[in-house]
Amino acid sequence: MKLQQLKYVIAVADTRSMNEAAKQLFIAQPSLSGSIKEIEKELGFEIFNRTNRGVEVTKEGAEFISYAKQVMEQVDNLERRFFSPETETSILSVSEQHYAFAVAAMIDFIEEQDMDSYDFSMRECQTSEVIDDVKNLRSEIGILSTNNFNEKVMMRFLKDNRMDYIPLFRSEPCVFLPRSHPLAGAKSLTLDQLTDYPYLCYQQKNTDSLYFSEEIMSTMDHRKRIVVNDRATIFNMLAGLNGYTIGTGMTCTRLNGKAIVSVPLELDEQITIGYIKLKNTVLSSQAKDYIDKLNKTVLEEIKQQKTLKIEFLK
Repeated sequence: MKLQQLKYVIAVADTRSMNEAAKQLFIAQPSLSGSIKEIEKELGFEIFNRTNRGVEVTKEGAEFISYAKQVMEQVDNLERRFFSPETETSILSVSEQHYAFAVAAMIDFIEEQDMDSYDFSMRECQTSEVIDDVKNLRSEIGILSTNNFNEKVMMRFLKDNRMDYIPLFRSEPCVFLPRSHPLAGAKSLTLDQLTDYPYLCYQQKNTDSLYFSEEIMSTMDHRKRIVVNDRATIFNMLAGLNGYTIGTGMTCTRLNGKAIVSVPLELDEQITIGYIKLKNTVLSSQAKDYIDKLNKTVLEEIKQQKTLKIEFLK
């Protein structure tokens, strides 16, 4: 099996056509077809079903293509990192749920880069997308939360997908409120006190389990519930509707100002924040530096917000 053959397989899978893939690859269609048959013979199963309408990926083929794409993306990273003759380039990709402190850590990481060029990406997305990004090597690490309700299921799911989860810190839950909220000055709150106010949470894919929810108490009934898909919207609606959401309590003042406050929630629950990576992989120095900045950002929040109850786990 050669890298060129993997490139051929990916092109056919993307185009769903031998002819179109051959055009894109600038090779003859019979040569491409022969190369695909050769790798299928070596594997012992068909990657594609040939039909009058083109080609369809088989079940075994879909799994093989997933790994092939990971290999080719890593090859691309290697070429950019070690074989670029122009300049040394720093590379890091991170995916995360909706956490301002994770963004603040990335800012600190980038500001300390002493290089002529770099290529960084940060994707703030749904839980399943964070996992898919790491699984398919779009991101080296993913920042995820677990809680009492979903921890066992999430750990089993990550294990089945050959991923490690490394916990960083554990937080007692807090309520995020706009500073103008009638309950913003409370020392602590109960769920009963919040019943009359709109509850906001992040959208997950319809096919995702409730275990993928970013917020704790995801199965609880809320009389007033609003689902959003980005952090700016949730902050705007908190302010505009006197709503609330539940999380770690870290408001990240240096990015978001003082418009949002957090109040401890009287609830026997805990939220664990950690990162995921592919099993048996060694983190790059850039990823290690970013995680270091993440821990420092959390320490900064603890100093600024005296009510936070956070325990570091590493």
